[in-house]
Amino acid sequence: MSRTINLIVIHCAASPNGKVLGSASKSAAAVIDQWHAQRGFHRQPAAIAAYNPDLKAIGYHFVLDVDGSKSTGRALDEVGAHVAGHNANSIGICMVGTDQYSTAQWGALTSLVKSLLAKYPGVPVVGHRDLSPDLNGDGTVEPSEWTKTCPGFTVADWLAAGMKPQAKNTLAS
Repeated sequence: MSRTINLIVIHCAASPNGKVLGSASKSAAAVIDQWHAQRGFHRQPAAIAAYNPDLKAIGYHFVLDVDGSKSTGRALDEVGAHVAGHNANSIGICMVGTDQYSTAQWGALTSLVKSLLAKYPGVPVVGHRDLSPDLNGDGTVEPSEWTKTCPGFTVADWLAAGMKPQAKNTLAS
């Protein structure tokens, strides 16, 4: 199955900042897969058989753990389950933590986003919160309108700064 990608969406796991989610026996994606299963998410049987058969529920395509490791969830040609109304044509990336990320995570995010933009040139990169409804209809989704604060940083500012994070969103070394 091939699908058109017109959006890359960055999320956070809403987990403790600086705490590695994966372990030697389980990737961060596998942990999130359990969380998503508990919330009633599920993948299609054919998609499970074709890619990451141990992950039955994860909604994201990528998960970036605190140590900078990247684990995959859904295949790029599989519709995600990460942002209502935008799943059909988007890729979901989840950063472990809430609003502060390690230097290794920032490096992994930069590398991944650059790689995805090379594959899907010109596709907008946004945060989950940027897709909240514009309740007052003024054309701008303001903080008071966010349905979630995810990913805990302003993606547009990160992009405008050449994919360099602000100090307030970077864990102390």
